[in-house]
Amino acid sequence: MLSWAITFLVVAIVAGVLGLSGVAGAATQIAYVLFVVFLIIAAVSFIMGRRSPVT
Repeated sequence: MLSWAITFLVVAIVAGVLGLSGVAGAATQIAYVLFVVFLIIAAVSFIMGRRSPVT
């Protein structure tokens, strides 16, 4: 998921350089949402992974 966020960020940067503000804005928002979702999933995974196994 992080790779998708980075991909959309690169698309936003390229679109911004080319003057496509609408595409750049949309790609930036998608990259932001994907990055936040990645952080939430990573935090949950980290917390759940630290639990000791129930025997």
